[in-house]
Amino acid sequence: MSWEHVLLDKKDHIALITLNRPEKLNAFGGRMRQEIAEVVDDVCADPEVRVIVITGAGKAFCVGGDITEFVSGDTRALTETSPSERPAMSKIVLALNQVEKPVIAAVNGVAAGGGVNLALCCDIRIASEKARFGQVFTRRGVHPDWGGSYFLPRLVGYAKAAELIFSGDVIDAGEAYKIGMVNKIVPHDQLMEVTHKMAGRIAKNAPIPIAFAKRGLQNFYKWDLAQALDYESYVLSVTMKSEDIKEGFTAFLEKRDPQFKGR
Repeated sequence: MSWEHVLLDKKDHIALITLNRPEKLNAFGGRMRQEIAEVVDDVCADPEVRVIVITGAGKAFCVGGDITEFVSGDTRALTETSPSERPAMSKIVLALNQVEKPVIAAVNGVAAGGGVNLALCCDIRIASEKARFGQVFTRRGVHPDWGGSYFLPRLVGYAKAAELIFSGDVIDAGEAYKIGMVNKIVPHDQLMEVTHKMAGRIAKNAPIPIAFAKRGLQNFYKWDLAQALDYESYVLSVTMKSEDIKEGFTAFLEKRDPQFKGR
């Protein structure tokens, strides 16, 4: 399949999704949201994909909704769905959050509005030194979407999230790293190299415990210690029966890299 505003490349168990509307700073326009949903569905269902990477073409990651379409009334942000169906942006966020694969955002430039929250819904964020982050909704008379009111306070705390959302201030990569919004900052021309290296390291590891770990980490704010220990015991009982654990131990004893199959 091919899409107008999204590129997809799969290699070495890594799926690279590139938002490809650079002339509009990758603003969500036309059927772009629906296209992203289709691409995300594709990579989530592909058993050969173990890590998902999302980035933007050109000088921006994504600036959120296309304001010209909102003004003209042509936006599809909440369209193409039945009354009982979630809009595409909600489907995308839920899919990336629920998929049993790590998702990395490679933030190559400005990430604003829905664009910054698309990055926040990923498991890991690597930022170019040129990256900028802005919860600019209130400056446009809009409420945060793409899960911003859910993910931001969990990353930076309530007070800082309130400051960023209420003020609409744009912060640089250094401030984003300082408050815990991104995992690391890298030189702009090394962003994709560093991201691919991290994705490659993850893709070489056993996918079954990674899938369980993602789910467990997402519950850290719900579980007490006893619940976490019970979950770990359950996961251990599952992984002890897998082919991959045998391969991992054997490879260690044979002093070679393991070849995990996800079984």
